[in-house]
Amino acid sequence: MRAFVFFLALVLAAVTACGSVEEGTPPEPGSAGGTGEEATPSARGQTFESDVELARELSEAYWKQTFSAAGLTYRPVTEFVAYRGEDGPDCGGQPSVPNNAFYCPVGHFIAYDEQWMNGLYEEMGDGSVYVIIPHEFGHAVQAQLNTAFRLNIEKELQADCYAGGTLGALVKGGSLQTEPGDEDELLINLAAAGDPTDDWLRPDAHGTAGQRQELFAKGYNQGTSAC
Repeated sequence: MRAFVFFLALVLAAVTACGSVEEGTPPEPGSAGGTGEEATPSARGQTFESDVELARELSEAYWKQTFSAAGLTYRPVTEFVAYRGEDGPDCGGQPSVPNNAFYCPVGHFIAYDEQWMNGLYEEMGDGSVYVIIPHEFGHAVQAQLNTAFRLNIEKELQADCYAGGTLGALVKGGSLQTEPGDEDELLINLAAAGDPTDDWLRPDAHGTAGQRQELFAKGYNQGTSAC
């Protein structure tokens, strides 16, 4: 399993966000997110398919424990759907699109274009999986906490922060292992996903490369409770 160390040098200016719950204890090393499987993370995270499943399992295990520590009940997603191109599920009557991953509050599920994400995995490393999937689970958490946002970019940057916080807890707790070069993989993936301009009013704005890296690093270093 290749996971990722994000160094304190990546922390830029602090950004204020809201709607988080207190950080819980990450799954124990080798627990595969509490599923009872004997395989260790390093044994399971050697292919695209196993990395995707591991990222899903550990993300949900993390949030289940975090919600529980706050006296709340985490509701797992109902489905985790892989699709290709234009064959994805609708979300509230809106068709899915190629080259995307999304959380759908109508039905409480996550879907992703596996061909697109596999391409990122092959081109930029498995950091893509451990950025995209925890980010989408961040949106599932926002929905469960009924977090309100004025702008789409606020929602997206908080999901980046949640993703960093999830990954940080899993690495620090020993559920994921690290290798040299993992920091570069994360930077490349976050930069590739950044908006070309800093237009906060765009309805589809996600944040520039620097903004997304900053919020991810904030979550990684300070935990999801800082998001």
